[in-house]
Amino acid sequence: MAELLGLGDECREGALGALVLAGSCLADNRLNLDVYPDGCRRFLQLFEEQRGEVVQVEFLRLSSNDHLLGTTLGILPHLKHLKSLVLKGGYARDEFGSCQHGSLTNLPADVGNLRCLTHLDLSFNSLSTLPSCILHLPSLRVLLVSHNSLVALPEDFGSLSKLTFFSAMKNQLKDLPQSIGELAVLQDLDLSENALEFLPEEVGNLHNCTELDLSGNRLSSIPDSLANLKSLRRLHLHSNLLVTVPASLASLPNLSRLDLQNNCLRAVPPEIQTLPFVYLRGNPLGETEPPPQADESSAKGLRRLFLASGEDSFTVTSEGCKVVLACGIHFYFPPGAASDPLRIYFRTLAPDPQCVKLRHHDVLLSRVLELQPHGVKFQQEVQIWMPYASPQTLHQREVVVRTFSGQSWSDLRTRVEQKRKSKKHMAHCSVLHFSWFLVVSRLVQNECKVPTEGTLLFSSVDPNIKVTFPAGVTEETRSVKLQVLPVSAEEIEEITADAGCRASPLLCLSQDSLLDFLRPVRIQLPLPPGVTGLNLDRSRLHLLHGDLEGQTWDDITSQVVLEFTHLYAVFEVTHFSWYWLWYTTKTYIGGIAKKVYERLRMYQVNFIALQRKKDPEQVLLQCVPKHKVDPVLKKLQDRYRGPEPSDMVEMFEGEQFFAAFERGISIDMGMRLKPRWGENPGPLNGFSFPPLNLGNAETGYLTQANLLSIARRVGGDWQTIGLNLGLTYQQIERIGYNNREDLDKQILDMLFSWAQQNSEDHDCVNKLITAMKESGRQDIADEIETIIELGRQKYRESIRRVGLEQESSTEDSAIAMT
Repeated sequence: MAELLGLGDECREGALGALVLAGSCLADNRLNLDVYPDGCRRFLQLFEEQRGEVVQVEFLRLSSNDHLLGTTLGILPHLKHLKSLVLKGGYARDEFGSCQHGSLTNLPADVGNLRCLTHLDLSFNSLSTLPSCILHLPSLRVLLVSHNSLVALPEDFGSLSKLTFFSAMKNQLKDLPQSIGELAVLQDLDLSENALEFLPEEVGNLHNCTELDLSGNRLSSIPDSLANLKSLRRLHLHSNLLVTVPASLASLPNLSRLDLQNNCLRAVPPEIQTLPFVYLRGNPLGETEPPPQADESSAKGLRRLFLASGEDSFTVTSEGCKVVLACGIHFYFPPGAASDPLRIYFRTLAPDPQCVKLRHHDVLLSRVLELQPHGVKFQQEVQIWMPYASPQTLHQREVVVRTFSGQSWSDLRTRVEQKRKSKKHMAHCSVLHFSWFLVVSRLVQNECKVPTEGTLLFSSVDPNIKVTFPAGVTEETRSVKLQVLPVSAEEIEEITADAGCRASPLLCLSQDSLLDFLRPVRIQLPLPPGVTGLNLDRSRLHLLHGDLEGQTWDDITSQVVLEFTHLYAVFEVTHFSWYWLWYTTKTYIGGIAKKVYERLRMYQVNFIALQRKKDPEQVLLQCVPKHKVDPVLKKLQDRYRGPEPSDMVEMFEGEQFFAAFERGISIDMGMRLKPRWGENPGPLNGFSFPPLNLGNAETGYLTQANLLSIARRVGGDWQTIGLNLGLTYQQIERIGYNNREDLDKQILDMLFSWAQQNSEDHDCVNKLITAMKESGRQDIADEIETIIELGRQKYRESIRRVGLEQESSTEDSAIAMT
């Protein structure tokens, strides 16, 4: 045993040393070794030298983060008198301060022979299944397996007939075995924060249960049998998907708390609603029920029309009909939708950026459908099914149909379906009038009505994000919307090139009123990854407030009162916009946040470039989405005999692609940027300049798109910056006069006029940085330096790639440069 532990002479200090160790750790048949980093080593040493006393232990605590846990588990069956066993993780932390789960994935089968064991705690471990030996513990009364990865419980789980307390919170349970109803003496059952979609009727057999926690699951209903739990005092059902609750719950004689907050309840039985201990905030109470969804069976008796690709219209009568277009779009006109025969005209259009205005983080999934006549109101809602391209790589988002009213675009209540045979994805909505329609993917949107008595709004993407509206926050009911953009630590590090930067999820709040709230609204945000209330350095934490366009990010840390718990930051505001927590040592955090925000809005593509050596004029330049890279490469390898295709060139909007090929073929392909600058549709807000690339390949380029981004941040300092760039007073005055009453044009004229004059100066980028610093705009100077450093990195990578490819002597070559 000593050799296994590597203790050597250090562990062989004789009986006196063992007694000292035993005296410090072993007291009253208890061994609490989870507080020691080397607890398992101490336990093994005690067992080796004081076995007679250790086997009498009744209470044992060990950390499952200990690297000697596996060796220690083999000794546990020898502790025949053991009553309580705690093998918890969470004692160790990673480099960022986050709790680490223990390494425990199973227990030795002989643990089932511990006939005296009544308490077992295996929380914060890596269990994917419940160890089978647990079901053979005849005296077990308390079992805790929270914060693991359990997806199911054993079918014979009910054999633990003496169990009084069971906690499996924060796992991945999708259903429960029917035998759970056999736990006749169970008093406390905690299954919160799992993935349960339904409960077996047998749950109603837990007649001794006093507290039942099912919050944070996916339950849309609960069985009527819960009314049989006559001993129940507290029932937690918040943060589910409940659309109904049985009225019989009101008859439970001992119930003192019924938490139904943050569900989908539109109506609650009056017997329940009048109870003083019922909590209903965060439900769409009183809102209109969405119209029943039409299906194939409802249209069996109706006329069906299948239109060919050349047709562009059809007629609807009062009898109704079902229409299928050649492009896959479906319509259902119920009887009575049109009182008189009505000719419907349709066409599908490519999206025009001047008309289709996507919001930040939106992704277009379909063509535009136009239905005429515009504005005609139907007597009943018409159902529309639109096929769309399923976004396979976009997560924590939702698909909606967006329609144009003639003034603005708005989102319709949408149901997503998938055809059984064709597997096509369809977006299903209901409308009373016709106009333009399209399908988009957007950030998940949670919304609620805020009455005068206040309410609570959670995010379904991250339930740890919540907004509390106190009583008296508004005089009239107003609608509030919440969206969350999750941001991983890897994304932040990749964009900022700083491993020390961390950021919370990005929170966007909006409302339908122009008035600020009468009382402060309380917001809870999770701390950035790796940051806890224990290791928090407040000087590094920044609360940022962004405008609705995400162009300006202000550090408001000193303007609000920030409160901290172990996991969250809490603050109060009176108006809504974007809010973001950052943890970094950087000073000009607003500029960094703006850059990260803009990059998070962009979607990555890849270029593959191939060229044949036998016929150098044959060049293939292919752009593919990131998730299709591997399939495309496989096809290309079959098509081209020779070397591997080039490395992927990762691009975002506004960047340029430079490719070098053999025998002098060259490509300089700039991706066109559609700026949202001012209201004029022309390039650069009415200005037109030749393509600009300031600097050189070795020091890094500033492109036209980069200058446009810089111009957006200049503001009223443009004259000072222009003078520090070397422009004369006469030039500054002329620019101001030519573009009077338009600050945007003044900035653009100044910046691009200077850029044209200095485009041949290799040191012009450094001069721009110096001018920004001299003008007191260190934030813009930092942004330019970041862009230049990125350009240098890409140049070095391109040189490396070309050098490697040119050494190839195979038949074909494939070279790509950024």
